[in-house]
Amino acid sequence: ADEFEAAGRPDPARWTNEVGFIRNRESQYYTAGRSENARVEGGRLIIEARKEKFPNARHTPDSRDWRRVEYAEITSASLTTRGQAEWKRGRIEVRAKLPRGRGVWPAIWMLGVDRERVGWPRCGEIDIMEYVGFEPDVIHANIHTGKYNHVRGTGKGSRLRVAAPFDDFHVYAVEWYSDRLDFFVDDKKYFTYAKEKDAGADVWPFDQPHYLILNLAIGGAWGGQRGIDDAIFPQRFEIDYVRVYQHDERTSISVDSAP
Repeated sequence: ADEFEAAGRPDPARWTNEVGFIRNRESQYYTAGRSENARVEGGRLIIEARKEKFPNARHTPDSRDWRRVEYAEITSASLTTRGQAEWKRGRIEVRAKLPRGRGVWPAIWMLGVDRERVGWPRCGEIDIMEYVGFEPDVIHANIHTGKYNHVRGTGKGSRLRVAAPFDDFHVYAVEWYSDRLDFFVDDKKYFTYAKEKDAGADVWPFDQPHYLILNLAIGGAWGGQRGIDDAIFPQRFEIDYVRVYQHDERTSISVDSAP
């Protein structure tokens, strides 16, 4: 667990940072070691997206690669437990308040630890919470595997109406069993991904550990479908706590019975 009780930099024993332009043609540049983008204050982790010009350490002159531009126009942060902690099955829950406005794309999600070896999406992806600002009252849960993913148009997931999730904190969670993944907002289960009979790794890559990611993206392939409102910045993704419960698979757990 991380209750974010110590002010300052996020605990380096628990969290690492992605750096640069990473995925989905998103507009933000992820920084590391900048309190402007990631800090603990008031008992909460703050991930903040800011409208500011920032030099790209991976700039390559004359490159047409979107990740190699000279300057970023927006900064943010992406914290992961990669190399620090990983889990297989159990309950992963995060209490958070979301940013708001057209262009924001915060997420609480997990990737399989063998991503570098087998690639995405064969490593598996568990999207505990995704939110895009142009749908202000909708929370999404999704999974991606070799067979089921958004690139092939076969992705599996669901959505739940949650009024103004940028005004209040909610608990976003997945309960991960050997035969299914159950997704929750607060105490409401709204999506289950069940293991198919005789499923191989392309359908069920969830027998291996995954690591956790907390990030605030801006724009990109989904978050930027209706543009970015420059007037919204800065925007904060506030996390009250992260808790992971491991359990005996012979028993079931629920929101009420979690320790």
